[in-house]
Amino acid sequence: MSKTVTPYQNEQATKKEQVADMFNNISKTYDFLNHFLSLGIDVIWRKMAINELKPDKPQYILDVATGTGDFAFESLKILKPKKIIGVDISRGMLDIADQKIAKRQLSERFEVRMGDSEKLLFADGEFDAVTVAYGVRNFENLEKGLVDIQRVLRPGGKAVILEFSKPRVFPVKQLYNFYFNYITPGIGKLFSKDARAYAYLPESVAAFPDGTDFIALMDKVGFKHTKQRPLAFGICSIYTGVK
Repeated sequence: MSKTVTPYQNEQATKKEQVADMFNNISKTYDFLNHFLSLGIDVIWRKMAINELKPDKPQYILDVATGTGDFAFESLKILKPKKIIGVDISRGMLDIADQKIAKRQLSERFEVRMGDSEKLLFADGEFDAVTVAYGVRNFENLEKGLVDIQRVLRPGGKAVILEFSKPRVFPVKQLYNFYFNYITPGIGKLFSKDARAYAYLPESVAAFPDGTDFIALMDKVGFKHTKQRPLAFGICSIYTGVK
């Protein structure tokens, strides 16, 4: 296992605490930067990930590492479930999610709670589906987080995980590395006053066990019918598994 990559390397705080701090620091510019840095493609990737759940018609969905709620809002639109609960460790991000919920008058169908993705405060088998978009690579203990996601799913329920992966084909790999390692931190510094957060982004992707390694971990914790679907030459991947 590679060493744990953390947002602020010289601090003694745990990865979990640092990730919470980082997202509190960048919460105000997070949405804008996400769309900007992915050239708006993140919106298409989210829709593709959510469409994985269409045949299942889940009514109760848990969105882990919900952030400012974008993935959950899109799920509400496409899947029309009865209820989505979003969980995140960053109060700053959830405050923005709450503002959006109020503005869109969706409080009946979407609520957010502060909580740890690796210690979900829900009963076993409580949800029809669990989604995570760009959150699993921030987990302090990835396996523990997956065990808990599996636990709160009902039997037959599905997990859909959207995460950055490492492209392996020329020239996508080279362009991606250049963009991620040089352009992203520069733009992040310009707009968000926390340059370290956007340097952490490529580091956390590089350290993340993507592709078949991640599928192997899903299999290990007991997911069935696991699949990986690479998007855009492997810049991003959708992982699915059934309890």
